[in-house]
Amino acid sequence: MHTAICFNQKAKNAVEGEDLSPRTSFFKIFGVASTFLTVGFAIGFGLNNGNHSFGSTTKLKDLKPLVYASNDRVQYALSNIVKIVGEDNITTSPGELKTHSEDPSKFIEAKDHEHPYAVVYPTSVDEVSKIVKICYDACIPIIPYSGGTSIEGHYIPTRKGISIDVSKMDKIVAIHEDDLDVVVQPGVEWTYLNEQLEDYGLMFGPDPAPGALIGGILGTNASGTNAVRFGAAKDNVLSLTVVLADGTVVKTRQRPRKSSNGYNLTNLFVGSEGTLGIIVEATLKLHVKPTNEVITMMNFRDLGDASRTVSELFKRGITCNAVEIMDNRQMNAVVQMGSGGDRKWYPDHLLLLKLSAVDDTSLNSILKTVENIGKTNKAFNIQVAKSKEDKEDIWRVRKTLLWNSLGWAKKYKPNAMVLPTDVCVPMSKLPELITKAMAMLESADLLATAAGHAGDGNVHVLVIFEPEQVQEAHRCINEMSKMAIELEGTVSGEHGIGVSEKRELLERELGTDTIDLMRTIKYALDKKCILNPDHIFRIDPSENRNPFK
Repeated sequence: MHTAICFNQKAKNAVEGEDLSPRTSFFKIFGVASTFLTVGFAIGFGLNNGNHSFGSTTKLKDLKPLVYASNDRVQYALSNIVKIVGEDNITTSPGELKTHSEDPSKFIEAKDHEHPYAVVYPTSVDEVSKIVKICYDACIPIIPYSGGTSIEGHYIPTRKGISIDVSKMDKIVAIHEDDLDVVVQPGVEWTYLNEQLEDYGLMFGPDPAPGALIGGILGTNASGTNAVRFGAAKDNVLSLTVVLADGTVVKTRQRPRKSSNGYNLTNLFVGSEGTLGIIVEATLKLHVKPTNEVITMMNFRDLGDASRTVSELFKRGITCNAVEIMDNRQMNAVVQMGSGGDRKWYPDHLLLLKLSAVDDTSLNSILKTVENIGKTNKAFNIQVAKSKEDKEDIWRVRKTLLWNSLGWAKKYKPNAMVLPTDVCVPMSKLPELITKAMAMLESADLLATAAGHAGDGNVHVLVIFEPEQVQEAHRCINEMSKMAIELEGTVSGEHGIGVSEKRELLERELGTDTIDLMRTIKYALDKKCILNPDHIFRIDPSENRNPFK
């Protein structure tokens, strides 16, 4: 058994580059150790080394508790990091540390003793590599930070360490117009990227929350309303440059649209939430921005009819740029709050479709087919928005649904708070899921509205509650996730896992062996477990974190 004991001299040597790996000569280690005549000395294995089982799967019960660097080690490491980035790019300001320790909802936050020692703002790949190597040698946890829009605790530290904020790595490196791809750093905001692509008639497909940066989008495999046409983040990336746990820099592949050359390392890192490496550059696929696009809206009194409409559209080969649904509770909130402008809205289920074609003739043919399919499934109030103003008015109702729901809820629950969910099921199961979830929430005396991406079965039920109901809200969200799993779905369609309550349900969804395989991959790439520890799944048998206040 390798006892994880940290000596300050060893920390100093590690930061200065001395090899403390198991391969280090016994005699070299013995020479250092002889100055310490102390019980429990581990022969050169360092903190958390030797904690990997090397089997095909790694069971949590077979691992040892993780131990990280002492404060002395960390302070010495920070003195060296300052030399790399400069004093202007590192901070220990309590405000900055707190910002990097809580998510926007305030429901998931680090405890005071888990706040990072410092936040570091690197500006180049080389700086990230050097910082990570220092942390690896000294065994200091690293928490990658991107845009800070996550609501699942992806960047919430669970171990006191160093937050690496990539927001200053915000350059568009190259636009390859003829190849329909772009090379960017992780701190580029996706809305800014699309603004720069406007003159080329191109766009980046995913459209997650405004403010989201490319690093976080890739780290969580985010998507948005465009996913039905353009896919999630994993479908829109060609290559990644990644800094591994020991500071090694790897590029996953070259720029061609397809490659059958070895393991698909690119998609290994997409969705890994910073637990396997830090993305420092990405080559992204681009799409031709749709022209001649319209929005069709139609109401339904039954969710099943709306779902069948979507299924029949796809079966008929109708290509939709977006397929969004808002349930009758959500639309009732729109009507009551008057948030839909001058347009007449109905308190019934609403289906929104973005459609486009190369010319008016083709578009009119598509619109006629869509209308016929809708009417066959009892749709009413079918409208088509063609002008920029009309389209913006309609889509604004979809984009502001969170705040609209909260405003509506405060009429009934003055201190109302909201938690969004992110379950995803096969498209045909969506009405069943929403119906069951709403009945459960109503029986628990919780308000809720639902909206989602009907084209891929991903729904965001907004659970609305007062402070004293927070535990009941979390219980219902857990039950909703279990419903999705029973319907052959997933606990997360696009938000990711982080350290949220979804972490506890992954085993139910994927099975123990699958999680154990993920844990093996984690230890293979990060044997000291310094990269975003405790996120997605447990890596320490002694850790029993409750992410909620």
